[in-house]
Amino acid sequence: MKRRRPLDALKALEPVLEAEPDKPSVQLLAGRAYFHSAQLRRAEHALSKVIEHDPSDHYARFVLGKTLQRLGRFAEALGQLRMASAMHPQAEYQDAIGEVSARLALGGN
Repeated sequence: MKRRRPLDALKALEPVLEAEPDKPSVQLLAGRAYFHSAQLRRAEHALSKVIEHDPSDHYARFVLGKTLQRLGRFAEALGQLRMASAMHPQAEYQDAIGEVSARLALGGN
């Protein structure tokens, strides 16, 4: 992921995903790779699994919020981003909330 090659990351993760499909850390890595390779439905699924296992994972909520934003599901995205920010306030999360709030103000879903 650091090399910004999400498809390569997914290829490397394949055996781990098969061996440990329910492990949250594996799902988080897969979710990030899916997000960065624009496989948004898969990202949503993987990140939702992480949150089911650990509802306090602020980073998974942040990436899920960004995924939902890219899917045009702004109201859902805003909820996830607000939760992430409430758990772990940081500028990147606040910026994302501002972006989604602006889209909703313009009549987004």
